[in-house]
Amino acid sequence: MKRVALITGGSRGIGFGIARCLAREGLDLAVCGTRSEEHVTEALDILRNLGSEVLYVQADVSEKAMRSAMLQAIRERFGRLHVLVNNAGVAPLERKDVLEATEESFERLIKINLQGPHFLCQEAANWMIIQKKAQPDFQGCIVNISSISSTVASVNRAEYCISKAGLSMSTKVWAVRLAEFGIPVFEVQPGVIQTDMTSAPAVKARYEQLFAEGLTLQPRWGQPEDIGKAVAMLVRGDLPYSTGQVISVDGGMRVERL
Repeated sequence: MKRVALITGGSRGIGFGIARCLAREGLDLAVCGTRSEEHVTEALDILRNLGSEVLYVQADVSEKAMRSAMLQAIRERFGRLHVLVNNAGVAPLERKDVLEATEESFERLIKINLQGPHFLCQEAANWMIIQKKAQPDFQGCIVNISSISSTVASVNRAEYCISKAGLSMSTKVWAVRLAEFGIPVFEVQPGVIQTDMTSAPAVKARYEQLFAEGLTLQPRWGQPEDIGKAVAMLVRGDLPYSTGQVISVDGGMRVERL
């Protein structure tokens, strides 16, 4: 019986890159997104053509009722869940200096980027524990997709950085709590990745200039499948003695240099 992975925000960007890599690994997929299914049919067809059975669930991870309904849909379709990839996240609607940023923006990002993933971990973990107790060979795994912004401060999107730093600690907490059940929890920190979030002309131009000036050791944009390959490695169990660890996929951006 094939393993099943839930990927939030899995119909585009980094999430879709992850979904493609896990499909190639032979997993069946539950893909969560905020758009209606008719707007993501092309992406879902690509995943199905890779051999995966795919369930799409339209849900906002910041809403408790939607998270529960999503997991119930997975129970009804597959009857099992082995992997949770918390990828869904948003940027501020406006990049504002920390001296001017609003509480409304802060609350929005904390709810979507931190509170939602943390409590989705809670509900998924409880289900995984039940499965582990029933089937000792059950292979569960949780991967949180954070950002280099969990450690690199940006004063024009402080709320984003704070939400990702919180997700980093959530990863550690869940790694500690789930260790007794043999369910590893990891964090993947993407660097500058070419997605919708970085496609605005001003943002793209800024990063292009930074690449030219040596921002990263590998002078290119990161691609969604760069993240997907890291997640696939973790889901396969290639790092069996490393729960709670952080995998940086940032092109060497944070290597200290003289």
